Amino acid sequence: MQFKFKSMLLLVCLYILILSQAALCAVRLPRLISDGMILQRDTALKIWGWADANESVNITFNEKTYNTSADSNGRWSLMLDKSQAGGPYTMEITASNQITLKNIMLGDVWVCSGQSNMELTMERLKYHYPDVIAQAFNPAIRQFLVPDEYDFKKPRENVSSGRWEAANPQSILNFTAVGYFFAKELYEQYNVPVGLINASLGGSPAQAWMSEEALKQFPEYYQTAQKFKDNELIRKIESEDKTVSDNWYKLLDETDPGLIEDSKEWFATDLDTCGWQTIELPDFLPTKKNGSVWFRKEIEIPESLAGQKAKLWLGRIKDADKTYVNGRLVGQVTYEWPPRIYDVPANLLKTGKNVITVRVISNSGIGRFYPEKPYELVFADDKIDLQGQWQYKLGAVMEPLPGKTFVQWQPLGLFNGEIAPLLNYKIKGVIWYQGESNTGKSYEYRKLFSDLIADWRTNWNQGDFPFLYVQLANFMDAKDKPSESGWAELREAQLKTLSVPNTAMAVTIDIGEWNDIHPLNKQDVGKRLALAARKIAYGENDLVYSGPIYQSMKIQDNKIILTFSHIGGGLIAKDGPLQQFAIAGSDKKFVWANAEIQDDKVVLWHDEITEPKAVRYAWADNPEGANLYNKEGLPASPFRTDCK
Repeated sequence: MQFKFKSMLLLVCLYILILSQAALCAVRLPRLISDGMILQRDTALKIWGWADANESVNITFNEKTYNTSADSNGRWSLMLDKSQAGGPYTMEITASNQITLKNIMLGDVWVCSGQSNMELTMERLKYHYPDVIAQAFNPAIRQFLVPDEYDFKKPRENVSSGRWEAANPQSILNFTAVGYFFAKELYEQYNVPVGLINASLGGSPAQAWMSEEALKQFPEYYQTAQKFKDNELIRKIESEDKTVSDNWYKLLDETDPGLIEDSKEWFATDLDTCGWQTIELPDFLPTKKNGSVWFRKEIEIPESLAGQKAKLWLGRIKDADKTYVNGRLVGQVTYEWPPRIYDVPANLLKTGKNVITVRVISNSGIGRFYPEKPYELVFADDKIDLQGQWQYKLGAVMEPLPGKTFVQWQPLGLFNGEIAPLLNYKIKGVIWYQGESNTGKSYEYRKLFSDLIADWRTNWNQGDFPFLYVQLANFMDAKDKPSESGWAELREAQLKTLSVPNTAMAVTIDIGEWNDIHPLNKQDVGKRLALAARKIAYGENDLVYSGPIYQSMKIQDNKIILTFSHIGGGLIAKDGPLQQFAIAGSDKKFVWANAEIQDDKVVLWHDEITEPKAVRYAWADNPEGANLYNKEGLPASPFRTDCK
């Protein structure tokens, strides 16, 4: 009996081995080549994958059959003839097994890359664009979301997950917002399917998206990339960072009297707040020290609203928060950038007094409730304003949380992990929104960014495909006097990149938000990128696709006369006299200038500067009020004539 059991076990194991070997030999495809994909129209297309060594592979597509064989390593590829836009099509791939891919469209494929402003999804904007989302039924606009993956050792051949999704009110919530509005504009213009390959990651610097060969021009980044080839080093860094963070928050909770006092936790509804101080919110936290501060506000709920569900909007808070309503936790965010929008469930709010408690954790810098964001309790047909007087009490005091090493942002990693697997896939072009993470090295970015574009074009082997990018939006507190600005210098580096062939830049200096690095107006960003695409990628030669770009300067007596390209129907000052022009003499001290438009030129002067030498326009982190446009409504790019 024991012998028979062992024999049967041996047969079962042998059968499993045969099946597993058969599975390994079966033809396989990269995740990009899958159901619902959009293939690039009007060009020969590469289809590739893996099979058994020397195995024959046949593909039938669009009424044609193609044949090839895998090499000795099991890799295979073949080229499909170019086809016009259309679909849906089916593709049959046959070897020792057969794969049928359905619902394939031919159209234009755009890679959407960069950092968080490209990554930001329609989910984040669902309260800003509810009608757009509700109407987003378009099977001809599709996205493939590349997973967040890095690799320092070698370029990857495939991604670990991802699938093509057509736009509908549910799926669109996962779409890149900039990419969706871009695709929507192009589809409405040309009625051609648009595929978006979304390979973006918040916080990522440009060097993370560059190949090892390209990084050789930047020795510091190249050496860093070599260092991170060590898996043990990565494990050690991530482990140590986690330990430091865990210990910091553990100590915070263990020493916060709001959590450990014998009497009652500070989010309790019936807490005695005698001795708490008051503050007007939104504002900076009432301490420059890091740690926790507790805030409470009593509100009156009328009987007509009691028991209703609601949305609690708490603007934007630096750095983290836990928020309670009547003693129940309703939401928390662990870092400063996301908006605080928390669901208050039905039956939690009662008639009369209700208490909102917010525990704010500041881990570095000065904490803040940012002004000019919504702070309100929103019901179906009513709302209660929460700005104004709150009570507060200091909790625990901590040393700043040490910074961490973001491994995923290190040079080379994202190119190998997210871009390399795409390089066989034919594309129309790239849209790029990035630069915030490189503002500390703006002069380096001049070469870094242009080298990145050249690097991608070399590796895609499609020539100088269109590369369209977004200039940084206005952000941070406005200043009342001309000053230096790292963000302005980065915008200048982006402006200079227009010298790279087949590029275009969408200026967004007028649609940012001083209090949010992720401005909500992604619709105009997408529209301006689409205008650039219509010119650069689709050849609409008579199209005005850019705002005014500084061209030349002439000094005449005590005035400076500026000329611009891309003036379209003419220069205009939007909403009043020209602002944000500064002028300097030989002392290089800039002051606000008088400025006016004369014959589609800008003339500048200052009564106390008799020999002007230089001009700057919108040269600030947040050049509030910058208003030089063309008549087509596109803003001028910031610039300076004293360029270093």
